[in-house]
Amino acid sequence: MDSRFLETFLLVAELGSIAEAARRLDLTPATVAQRLSALEATIGSKLVLRSGRTVRPTVAGLRVLPRAHAVLRELRDLKSAASETALPAGPLRLGATPTALTGIVPGVLKRWVEAYPQIEIYIEPGATTALHSRVMDGELDAAILVQPQFELPKTAAWHTLRREPLVLLTPSSLRVTDVLQTLAREPFIRYDRHVIGGRMADEYLSRKGIHPQVRFELDGIENIARLVAEGLGVSVLPDWPVVGLPSQAVAKWPLPRPRPVRTVGVLWLQATVRAPLVKAFVRLAGPAPRAPA
Repeated sequence: MDSRFLETFLLVAELGSIAEAARRLDLTPATVAQRLSALEATIGSKLVLRSGRTVRPTVAGLRVLPRAHAVLRELRDLKSAASETALPAGPLRLGATPTALTGIVPGVLKRWVEAYPQIEIYIEPGATTALHSRVMDGELDAAILVQPQFELPKTAAWHTLRREPLVLLTPSSLRVTDVLQTLAREPFIRYDRHVIGGRMADEYLSRKGIHPQVRFELDGIENIARLVAEGLGVSVLPDWPVVGLPSQAVAKWPLPRPRPVRTVGVLWLQATVRAPLVKAFVRLAGPAPRAPA
């Protein structure tokens, strides 16, 4: 059985579309359909049903899905274990939030290439909640994400990379003499309350008795920073380095104490074949800087 056929089946099942799977795999739809047919012939059961442009797994396909994931994980582990060097073979499958991709990952990757040029890293962007699930399910070896606000299982390991106090972000042209008055007076761009940093900001404002004049609510620190740079409002965000054009157009102001702090780090499962690769990545990432009080 060709493992690429299993990977194709899983992607088609996830996306519900042969055409979209073909685009992701850089193949023709006909090639994807041929792979599915070959896999079905090998297994001896119909795995997907086509209805117009959509595709869904059959009953047999649904039963095969978790086993297909397990088979591919075992194959990856087998290839990693078959290494004649001190570290397992790659690739290291690493997840990262969008802000981690711009603020942390590039510097660590530069040091990684210098130290381990022969070991590939596969990087998957995503939100903290999705990346956490992917690591716990064994689909990713590690992820750089916001530390969950619940206790991690003993099978997991955590290394803190950054501690980020929340700050008031304003256009650089706005003069601020009182942070809380500014938050109460100016149009407010709310950081999505479905993410950890957004919940922290919302709870802080509630404790301070501030009811901001919300103009927009969205996820994405960089996206919010651009809106603030355009003069569309102010926001409360983790103190993340603002990358690119908005950095000169915005200003950061410390919040009155006690100010919440968001923690960003690396999450991984300890007893896996590629855990030594994760630990090597963590060593290159270095210790976490101390957050301002």
